[in-house]
Amino acid sequence: MTEEPTPETLESDKPIKQRKNALYLGVSDELAENMQSGWADTELHDLRPIPQAEHTARRRAALSARFPGERLVIPAGNLKTRSNDTEYSFRASSEYAHLTGDQTQDGVLVLEPTGATGHTATLYLLPRSNRANGEFWLDGQGELWVGRRNSLSEGEQLYGLPCADVREVAGALAEASGPVRIVRGHDAGLEAALTDKVTAERDEELKSFLSELRLVKDEFEIAELQKAVDSTVRGFEDVVRVLDKAEATSERYIEGTFFLRARVEGNDIGYGSICAAGPHATTLHWVRNDGPVRPGELLLLDAGVETHTLYTADVTRTMPINGTFSPLQRKIYDAVYAAQEAGIAAVKPGGKYRDFHDAAQRVLVTHLVEWGLVEGPVDRVLELGLQRRWTLHGTGHMLGIDVHDCAVARRETYSDGTLEPGMCLTVEPGLYFQADDLTVPEEYRGIGVRIEDDILVTEDGNRNMSAALPRTPDEIEQWMARLKG
Repeated sequence: MTEEPTPETLESDKPIKQRKNALYLGVSDELAENMQSGWADTELHDLRPIPQAEHTARRRAALSARFPGERLVIPAGNLKTRSNDTEYSFRASSEYAHLTGDQTQDGVLVLEPTGATGHTATLYLLPRSNRANGEFWLDGQGELWVGRRNSLSEGEQLYGLPCADVREVAGALAEASGPVRIVRGHDAGLEAALTDKVTAERDEELKSFLSELRLVKDEFEIAELQKAVDSTVRGFEDVVRVLDKAEATSERYIEGTFFLRARVEGNDIGYGSICAAGPHATTLHWVRNDGPVRPGELLLLDAGVETHTLYTADVTRTMPINGTFSPLQRKIYDAVYAAQEAGIAAVKPGGKYRDFHDAAQRVLVTHLVEWGLVEGPVDRVLELGLQRRWTLHGTGHMLGIDVHDCAVARRETYSDGTLEPGMCLTVEPGLYFQADDLTVPEEYRGIGVRIEDDILVTEDGNRNMSAALPRTPDEIEQWMARLKG
């Protein structure tokens, strides 16, 4: 990786002249003048709006109607340091991306009130690098170093919004009067500029509303989620094809294989891939992915591709590494499959959000009682929650631009709410028998099974968006044999 420019690395043998712009320290007059000219005009004209522009406009209108007369600030966020002078890859805040479609660092959406009702929306972006003052080649975030960015005019064409220089927004907000709300946690500089104008309670209300705004997906979002799922299906197929190589190395081979599909067809993975072989499958968020992959054990793969518009799939399959379930593995898998079937059947418009969880848990408890692992009756176990030693987690969550979408929505609209067409959620029951759990027979220990699919609520029921991946044990064995063969 090339080191960013500094005054030391740019020093010349000629005397350094004092300049108004500190960027030019250590740069000769001749080089500075040379770098200011001789560049072609690369401004883009007649750009088409991004595909989701009409949807982002509708979302902003809903936001405006909810908070009349208030100034609303939604930042994209800033780069975060990974170590020393390198940064993590930037990912715009979900609230900002959902309302604008833009994904660039440091961007800010501001809705200025126009009287008692209505707002004027402005998108504040970093403009093209200034070539006259040397910014484009002497600044570590200049375009010569990190690549071209859109001009403000181009931004207006793409996003259907007036665009302004983001370097002016903090000062403008600091001088503004009247009520202000900001989405916190993304831009510390903006939050500092607004310290005396905002309250935590009011800002939490804004973030909660923006979370609830994503509960029902529009047609653009549903198409993006299906695109993410389809790529994820291909990523799972990629993994099955290279399981022999993973056996010779580690879970990292599985992780890297899926990541390649995510980067080729999408923006990234939507969350850290869980590539859990053997007893690691009993750890819910196993993302170290550094363990062995052994024939005779199970692989629990929980992974999702994130599209270029930041919508992510979230799918899990548990498969026998050698291609064939043992009798006990199949017995446990069958129980989880039956629970998932019951959960999916409970996903329908007008149903309670909790219905699919309750249905799946009842099936799992029934099996645990039948196996003698917990004393019944089933209703007693459910009332006391005794099954949670082995079921561990809830049976699903909303899915969208975040893998755990709508996470700060109010309880009455989410977990205690009612399902509506356009909602997308996961159904993912599991059974996990820890390697050191002395309350179960020894042969159970170290086995973890989870099956997860992405389910869209439709007008007349639901649609399994990830149905292209096999789910029954027989289907999985046949699928693996075909891909390995």
